Amino acid sequence: MIEMTLREIAEVVGGTLHDVPDPEVRVTGSVEFDSRRIGSGDLFLALPGERVDGHEYAAAAVDAGAVAVLAARPVGVPAIVVTPSPGTVPATSVALIHDSDGSGAAVLAALAALARASVERLTAEGTLTVVGVTGSSGKTSTKDLLAAVLAPLGPVVAPPGSFNNELGHPWTALRADEKTRFLVLELSARGPGHIAALAKVAPPSIGVVLNVGTAHLGEFGSREAIAQTKGELVEALPETGLAVLNADDQQVAAMASRTKAKVVRVGQAANADIRATDVRLDSEARAGFTLHTPAGSTPIQLAVHGEHQVGNALSAVAVALACGADLDTIAQALSGAQRVSERRMDVRTTDDGVTVVNDSYNANPDSVRAALKALVTMSRAGDKPRRSWAVLGEMAELGEESVLEHDGIGRLAVRLDVDRLVVVGTGRPSRAMHQGAVMEGSWGEESVLVPDIGAAIALLDDEVEAGDVVLVKASKSVGLWAVAEHLTGAERATGRGGSSAEAGQ
Repeated sequence: MIEMTLREIAEVVGGTLHDVPDPEVRVTGSVEFDSRRIGSGDLFLALPGERVDGHEYAAAAVDAGAVAVLAARPVGVPAIVVTPSPGTVPATSVALIHDSDGSGAAVLAALAALARASVERLTAEGTLTVVGVTGSSGKTSTKDLLAAVLAPLGPVVAPPGSFNNELGHPWTALRADEKTRFLVLELSARGPGHIAALAKVAPPSIGVVLNVGTAHLGEFGSREAIAQTKGELVEALPETGLAVLNADDQQVAAMASRTKAKVVRVGQAANADIRATDVRLDSEARAGFTLHTPAGSTPIQLAVHGEHQVGNALSAVAVALACGADLDTIAQALSGAQRVSERRMDVRTTDDGVTVVNDSYNANPDSVRAALKALVTMSRAGDKPRRSWAVLGEMAELGEESVLEHDGIGRLAVRLDVDRLVVVGTGRPSRAMHQGAVMEGSWGEESVLVPDIGAAIALLDDEVEAGDVVLVKASKSVGLWAVAEHLTGAERATGRGGSSAEAGQ
């Protein structure tokens, strides 16, 4: 963030100073909600959590170097205190807010106000371009590609993982300072109005809408409601801005009528302004294609896995071109862009010759379908086909469509001729996935329903052989990454994973 005095921060967030000897002391570092990450000059954000209350760590944060604490009550050390309004309801989708008095929501609102003030000062100086990305799937992968293609043009700030909710979004925005040229942000939603609210925190001049799928269908109720909400991003763009829309998704393409900004369409459709043709996949499902733009055409070879990355890359191309990059620079950046965020199409081959595709961070029907297609491509490449395994768990938050969507994934696995389907879980959705595979023609042990992660690991240990390709994917609440990390020997914790700053979709 830009440097501010405690007095300035209090004015911006509508707070009062408590136990502050010198209001002119400046915050020269970052804003942190994890006291373990505090450094000299930082501002500590005290939030009530599911297991702990950040206010209890205020003194430790100051001892570690924090200038002050942004809190909902006095904490005995220098603090900027924001008072909850009567009847305040916790913010829209942050699972970490576990308060009955609205204190957490008040602190989050203050964080948003601080982020907006910092970003507005930077954009007013003309040094910062804010790029927002939304969609039912692919936001994090696209964010990583955007960071790669924009990096040759200047310093880029982008969120780690999927920091895309009411905590992660402003936290990331506050990473930008006077040296930052591009701020790339994900915008997630669990209901109408969420994206519009995030767009006010760090107003974007460029907005990218990837797709309208079925993620969080349970919260939205319909794809139409999802489309309406995703379109809030392009509605937030200024007349001088740019909306990058997926021409291959009709609901996204229709958002052109909802923005005052210039529209650039990307995709494989004939009417796309930036288009991919001759798409091909190599033995690890990495896409190559011919890129066509108003600035010319060039071959592109991606280093990330899955055909779905083509659309993500085209969106990144559109943004980079608008920001002044040339085609050669873009092509080189895309060819070198590796997976950055963990547990997303992380492809590794073990010493025993087993290829593990760890895509376990999260799952919805669209992303599972894309992952299954990548699995089959990888297993069939080369002179000798390899045996394919799909280890799948429940896709959460699908509402009334959950059973139908899980049944459809089971059937698709059979249609794609996946050799072995291992469905993990005892709930109705998992049973529906297994039953869908059986009804589609999976006999014997081609599809197996196992009760838990331990049973899945035991089965794979007994039956996976050298040369096999194993996909692991489920919603992050399942914690299925434990399976992938067991297979690869990765020494990582197998808890819920992901920060509370990550909303997912």
